[in-house]
Amino acid sequence: MKAIGTPQTPETLETAADWQALAQKALDGERLSVEEGLVVLEADNDEVLPLLQAVFRVRKHFYGKKVKLNMIINAKSGLCPEDCGYCAQSIVSSAPITKYPLLEKATLLVGAREAMARQAGTYCIVASGKGPTDKELDQVIEAVTEIRATMPLKICACLGLLKDDQAERLAEAGVHRYNHNLNTSRANYPSITTTHTYDQRVESVEKVKRYGLSPCSGVIIGMGETNREIVEMAYALRELEADSIPINFLNAIPGTPLEQAGRTPAMKALKVLALFRLICPSKEIRVAGGREVNLRTLQPLGLYAANSLFVGDYLTTKGQDAAADYQMIEDLGFEIEACAL
Repeated sequence: MKAIGTPQTPETLETAADWQALAQKALDGERLSVEEGLVVLEADNDEVLPLLQAVFRVRKHFYGKKVKLNMIINAKSGLCPEDCGYCAQSIVSSAPITKYPLLEKATLLVGAREAMARQAGTYCIVASGKGPTDKELDQVIEAVTEIRATMPLKICACLGLLKDDQAERLAEAGVHRYNHNLNTSRANYPSITTTHTYDQRVESVEKVKRYGLSPCSGVIIGMGETNREIVEMAYALRELEADSIPINFLNAIPGTPLEQAGRTPAMKALKVLALFRLICPSKEIRVAGGREVNLRTLQPLGLYAANSLFVGDYLTTKGQDAAADYQMIEDLGFEIEACAL
């Protein structure tokens, strides 16, 4: 093995996978090189356990053994004019999903109470579409105001592209966090969607930061990106200073343009989670959509790198039973974070 601090390169993969050195580099606040990131993604599967052991040092330093739980409510389903190839709600999808306009306040409040019952510290209000109308924003704000007054929940909104005044109003209403995923790399973006740009997504994240909202932005792995592009995605989120980074693994839905895409192998998914922990060491790394069908029986190992997950269902796909998530956390000797505020 090379000495600590010596950059690793793909050519030295067989002899220089010094995972503890990379973990120390992350703990010291040093940025991994592209080559070191590729070493992680291209490591032999036999190296995954030593890699996770090293990465767990970083996760434990910042988050101990606590696991943050998040719950999504699909506040508006389908009816979306965007052509995102992965999404069952897009205009180019023929997936048989339920479609409905933005839910009324009472239903959003029921969802918040369900989040509390599931021990989720963060309640994620997600609506399809390019961006909210002012009427839709009013509905969300009305619900958020009551939730904030009655429940100890962190609220994350995901409503698409925002105007400046809309971002300001959400912040004033008490929304803590705003989610707008980069989803894929800049180079791969045109192959995934054409109705908006990568730069629009970046600007959206920067905008919510300007209005004091905590930025949440992540990726979807398994949409044709290269390993180098995965490393670039991690760097992009580091540079954006995203506080929360959901790592989704494509769950290819019949009726979408990406329906024939294969699943990400479980060992590759673990390497991806390890990479994001090393490049964004102090940030909330959430193993998110698709974990059940990609990580499968290796889901527990993902929490040695990630410190957060969604409990319950996703937008149009089913999640693992909440009781199984609680058991997984307990069996690991970890504990659910009692309150996200």
